Amino acid sequence: MQRLAKREAQLMEVLWRLQRAFVKEIIEELPEPKPHYNTVSTMVKILEEKGFVAHEKIGNAYRFFPVVAEEEYQKKAVDDVVKRFFDNSPMKLVNYFAREQRLDTEELERLIRLIKQQP
Repeated sequence: MQRLAKREAQLMEVLWRLQRAFVKEIIEELPEPKPHYNTVSTMVKILEEKGFVAHEKIGNAYRFFPVVAEEEYQKKAVDDVVKRFFDNSPMKLVNYFAREQRLDTEELERLIRLIKQQP
């Protein structure tokens, strides 16, 4: 699975949230300054070529929907980060966040509980 560029990820977040949307509806969900209709239309078609999105024809318009689940993409992205920057060790990733004080004590305790619940 390919990595998404920043704007592509932004469009996918909208589609994951809406489930199905016309280009006009996607644009409405984007922050200001709103991109041009043709720009979004082109980017959604690129996402379709990459296998992230499909469409259905309704009248003269296309309604797009995600074919890659958000959780699937997140897992792949996190796996790539762990592999690329942390020697494929989730423990090194957790150590990094703990060391950089990005996890407070409550979050670490919650993480420990989650680990203990694993089969």
